[in-house]
Amino acid sequence: MTRRPRPERRRDLAGLIGADAPDLTRRNLPDTHLPVTVLTPGPSQPRRAFDAGSLDSLARSIREHGVLQPLLVRPAGNQYEIVAGERRWRAAQLADLTEVPVVIRDIGDTEARQIALIENLQRDDLNTLDEVDAKLELVATTLNVPLQDARGRLMQLLREEPGADHAALEQLFAALGEQWTSFARNKLKILNWPAPLLAAVRQGLAYTAAQLIAQADPAQHERLITLARSGATRSELRDAIQQGKARPAAPAPAQEVVRQMGRTQWLNSLTADETRDLDRWLARMPASLRAKLKS
Repeated sequence: MTRRPRPERRRDLAGLIGADAPDLTRRNLPDTHLPVTVLTPGPSQPRRAFDAGSLDSLARSIREHGVLQPLLVRPAGNQYEIVAGERRWRAAQLADLTEVPVVIRDIGDTEARQIALIENLQRDDLNTLDEVDAKLELVATTLNVPLQDARGRLMQLLREEPGADHAALEQLFAALGEQWTSFARNKLKILNWPAPLLAAVRQGLAYTAAQLIAQADPAQHERLITLARSGATRSELRDAIQQGKARPAAPAPAQEVVRQMGRTQWLNSLTADETRDLDRWLARMPASLRAKLKS
């Protein structure tokens, strides 16, 4: 079987949204510089966290070279809402800039959301969970289904004969440098992971490390996440997972009590005072448990 070549990612907006991409060449207002104080983050921003180290690095670059790529903004009352470039805006303020270059466009809410999603998908430091969320939202828009139905529709399309929806997804994901079938079969699994592991991914845990941890017993996850954050290699994580499998789990307290009290040798080993203490303890047993024993 011949493997299909990975689509080449296109960096231009039209390639990412297709024929419905907004025309950013139209000039409703002139391109200019605006004070950072009149700019505000838009609700379309899909990125949930901005890494402090990455922002500091960008701020140093801006101090030396300036803001090389203008921010895309749209009018919002007496201010301007950032459609694309919030990270540059934040870093510019860290670099003590008072104004930044902008491109001002009159863009609708749907187009603004698409542009914000795509700009974030082009970032190298986007965590995998935010990437999956962004792509699912683009899928929902492309297939014209509610966001909460996008995942189910993708899985359904894997079982259907090729049609118009398949073609639309092929176009969307080709522009993203990925095959939609691979995304649906592989990366969507991340949404099934336990909440603590998802939180770790959101905070920067590498996806490759998280994949290994997801295969381990959830009781091991906290230990393995800590190990991965300390710089453990994939090989070291695999060894740690195997060691955890080999280590017998400690019995739950209730199981241990039942096991010991069911042993005649243990009961015979009790002194008279210990036997009286045991009887008093059993007498304080909740009525519901006493009824269970009788039944």
